[in-house]
Amino acid sequence: MTSGRLARPQGLFFEEFIVGDQTESVGRTITEADIVNFAGLSGDYNLIHTDAEYAAGHLFGQRVAHGLLVLSIASGLAVRLGFMEDTILAFRSVEWKFSEPVFAGDTIRVRVTVENTKAMPRLGGGLVTLKMEVFNQKNEVVNRGSWDVLCRSAPK
Repeated sequence: MTSGRLARPQGLFFEEFIVGDQTESVGRTITEADIVNFAGLSGDYNLIHTDAEYAAGHLFGQRVAHGLLVLSIASGLAVRLGFMEDTILAFRSVEWKFSEPVFAGDTIRVRVTVENTKAMPRLGGGLVTLKMEVFNQKNEVVNRGSWDVLCRSAPK
């Protein structure tokens, strides 16, 4: 089920999240620069990410994008959808699985599905659990998990 509510340009209030609503982001290609910059930013210079000769002799046969880089880009793609803009109070938790490798040149997109809502009136909103799936250009799920976000209620 797809709903226009999740794709509108301003954030949704807690009461507007409906279990089952779903939307997808645009795609974004992972670049060599992304991998190099993330290694520098995070300090993760693991050879599987930064040494082509080393990586060629290992499991995937080539360098792999950092899993946390893919998670970070997925977060940015989800934010670009707009439903979290100005209404998310806090990012409460992340449960994440790195299912398949992502390489420079792969194009990823995110599918977001509302899995659960729980009112928390004393906090001025409620908890929204979002099922997150990251797909590559072959339509394979490469990362997946769930995010719990605290979202504010609509003004009365």
